[in-house]
Amino acid sequence: MDDDPRTAALRAAVAAHHARDAAERRSTEIVLHALAALPRPFDEHADPTHVTGSAIVTDGDGHVVLHRHKRLGTWLQPGGHVDRDESVAEAARRETREETGLAARHPAGGPVLLHLDVHPGPRGHRHLDVRYLLLAAGDAPLRPAAGESPDAAWFALEEAIRRSDASLASALRALEARTTPAVRTTAGGGPPRPAAGRGRSRPSRCHGTRPTPAPGA
Repeated sequence: MDDDPRTAALRAAVAAHHARDAAERRSTEIVLHALAALPRPFDEHADPTHVTGSAIVTDGDGHVVLHRHKRLGTWLQPGGHVDRDESVAEAARRETREETGLAARHPAGGPVLLHLDVHPGPRGHRHLDVRYLLLAAGDAPLRPAAGESPDAAWFALEEAIRRSDASLASALRALEARTTPAVRTTAGGGPPRPAAGRGRSRPSRCHGTRPTPAPGA
C-alpha cells in the first residue's frame, strides 16, 4: 500500500482533470489505475511504469519553449523523472531549468495540470507523463545545463504544433484553449529576442517568421 502523500494529491488532480480527446481520456484511466496499483509510482527503479513530470512553458504571448531531445532528435517539451521527495509539479520546474535554463514558474493560483499522456520510455519503461502549465519571461536567455541538449528555442504556438507528435500537439492545443489575458499578464514577458546560449546556434524566436529549422528536425 502506497502511503506517499504525493500519490493522493496527484490522484485527486488527475481525477479532476478534463481530458481533451479519446487518447487523453485513455491516458487518464491508465494513470489513475497505476496510482492505485503501484507501491512506488514516482520511483523509476521500482517499476517500469512510473510517473514523469513535464512542462508546457509559455510566455503568455503565443510562444512556447521546446528543446530538441539529444537522443531522439525530436522537438519536445522539457520534462523527466521525479526525484525522491519531489512533487511532480516541482519536477516539471526543475527539468525546465535543467533543459532550458529558464526559471519558469507555476501560475499564481498554483500548479495547473494541463495534459496527460502515457507513452513508451527507454529501456522498456512506460511513462505516465503529467504535463503542467509553466510561465516564463519571453526575453529570458535559454541556457541548458551541461550535458543537456544544446538546442532549445521559443516557437510560435502553431509552429510548435507543426513540429510536434499528436500527443504534444494535443497538449499545445490545451494551452491554446486556456490562454487568457491573466496568463499573459502574469508571464512577465518582455520584448522578444533571439535565444542566447552556447554550442550550436539555435532557432531564434521571431514573430510571424518560422524559426530556422535545425538539422534533422
